[in-house]
Amino acid sequence: MGWLVRKKAVGAAVLGLLMVAGCSSGGGSGSTPSASAPSAKGSDTASPGTDTSGTEAAYRKWGLKPFAAPPAPPAEKPVKAKPGEVPVVSDIPTKDKIVFVTFDDGAEKDPKFVEMMKDLKIPFTMFLTDDIIRSDYGYFKPLQELGNSIENHTLSHPNMRTLGEAAQKNEICTQEKKLGKEYGKAPRLFRPPYGNWNENTRAAAKSCDIQAIILWRESMQITNMQYQRGDKKLHPGDIILAHFRGPKELKGASMTEMTANMLRHIQEQGFTVARLEDYV
Repeated sequence: MGWLVRKKAVGAAVLGLLMVAGCSSGGGSGSTPSASAPSAKGSDTASPGTDTSGTEAAYRKWGLKPFAAPPAPPAEKPVKAKPGEVPVVSDIPTKDKIVFVTFDDGAEKDPKFVEMMKDLKIPFTMFLTDDIIRSDYGYFKPLQELGNSIENHTLSHPNMRTLGEAAQKNEICTQEKKLGKEYGKAPRLFRPPYGNWNENTRAAAKSCDIQAIILWRESMQITNMQYQRGDKKLHPGDIILAHFRGPKELKGASMTEMTANMLRHIQEQGFTVARLEDYV
């Protein structure tokens, strides 16, 4: 009987060790890694006890590899503004190798893009224009339900520099109310069409309770990035502009193909994608 008791005790001890190992899936930071990433260091090797086969298969479906998890968001958002002033932001102050993906307008409503984002779980921000989305407000709700923010891109997509402050205020504030009604949350961020703004824009944005005007550093074309800087490279904290566009605008390419190309460019330069709203 003594040998049987000892055997059971050893087995229980081994089982206890295995249970402890299985529950220890991350570091001590208290943050939860994004579902799109196998490890915080960007390695293709997962942590012990982590099953990444589903993530890898989802990415493989779109011809991609999983992204590294972004770092935990800063305790204090790094974008600062002078008292009473709406900041204008093209990139985020950070040393981390992260970039921020944004999609504008809302013209193309490709169900495959919704499927792609459900698979990849990559954070992005949508800047939507009412004249362009009003035919199908519902298309963007599944994307919002994934945790992606819907922000303000005016009622009718005008060149804001050609409008006075009152007209600019109408473009921003009325769209603010429409988006709040349709999507349950009023936007905090505003992107002026074409990136054109002036001090009237800033004053109008402030009166509409906008907290920041968001520009960009790179824009995604069909296969390549268009860079503002001469070195033609991504930099930590860059904001990337893309659009809801389809084959007519993309010379036969689909929105999912354009997006996959953009994500490859980001990965090739050693970056991962973070959520803009965590930093602004």
